[in-house]
Amino acid sequence: MSLSIDIAGLRPERVAVVPSPLAELGTALHALAEPGHHPGLQGWVTGVTARLDPHLADRMCEADFLWRTTFSDVFLPYAGIPGRDTLPGATLAEELDLIDKLTDEQFVDLSLEFTCSSGYELPSNHVLADPELRRRAFELAAARGPRQVRFTQRLLDDPPRVRAWLRQFLEDCDEAFFADVWARVRIPLAADARHKTDLLRHKGLAETLAAMSPAVTLDEAGARITVDKLVQARTTTGDGGLLLVPTSLGWPHLMVLYRHGWQPVLHYPVGSPELASPPSVEQLTLRMTALSHPVRMRICRLLARSAYTTTELAQAQGMTAPEISRHLAVLKKAGLLTTRRRGRYVLHQLDVTVVARLGSDFLEGILR
Repeated sequence: MSLSIDIAGLRPERVAVVPSPLAELGTALHALAEPGHHPGLQGWVTGVTARLDPHLADRMCEADFLWRTTFSDVFLPYAGIPGRDTLPGATLAEELDLIDKLTDEQFVDLSLEFTCSSGYELPSNHVLADPELRRRAFELAAARGPRQVRFTQRLLDDPPRVRAWLRQFLEDCDEAFFADVWARVRIPLAADARHKTDLLRHKGLAETLAAMSPAVTLDEAGARITVDKLVQARTTTGDGGLLLVPTSLGWPHLMVLYRHGWQPVLHYPVGSPELASPPSVEQLTLRMTALSHPVRMRICRLLARSAYTTTELAQAQGMTAPEISRHLAVLKKAGLLTTRRRGRYVLHQLDVTVVARLGSDFLEGILR
């Protein structure tokens, strides 16, 4: 089985390699919803989950079917803009503006992908105007659960309201955790995009695709891209372009947008599935030693939940400030603490992302 993209007549300048912050946010949400798919991100997932505001976590569950079992094309809105040549935005805000440019019919169609209805690569029917399609949408949603039914009801009753809800939710995710992620991954993604663009110019599309993934090949005539996936489908670039979008968090997924009438997109993983390089053996020894002391474990338990001053920790532990300072110094040397100044106070907090990479059992123990 395979997915094919007819690119006959596609000019080289219509192929673009561009990172997408919105697509990366969608991938981050998928990793949080399905951590088992991304073993290399386990520490990051545990760390984000531990810090997540409970209200935002609840909202994250409202429409997680848009990124849990499928990757909704709502995260690739540029591909659906008329002309089929719009590129991803440089910022998340720019790409959220592109969602606003989609018609209500497009937005509803994208948001109902969780129904797994057939004919993804066929022209879309307008569910908003067809009572029979509405009935079918509710029937498919009911087979998947009450949350899907509630979401479908809201979506079909008031698409602009759901669109506004989704934008606010994604902006809140950006503030809560994704801005830090994007600051970390955008530079290597941009570097990969430049490398692939150079390959495209000097070596051609076949070598560029081969460098993306061994699962993507170009035929000898240079007219058809074949992607080795467990799906039988086809699409065409037509009079539009082809987008190659790198992702740092997406490994091992190689995703393809082949929606009818949209610009095809290959969303491919790059680099290591880890967000950061592993620590040295010396640094790992320092961290394990720092966490092995019972007093420091109790301090970590407090600092995993909130930021404390040295005086507050001394009072909570029934110890003197100098004793606490010595323990904090060990934790800080091991790279386990973050500190910030607030007026004349210095606040310490556990870096749960670093601790989570050492082992989720320890983190779960101190958060119990």
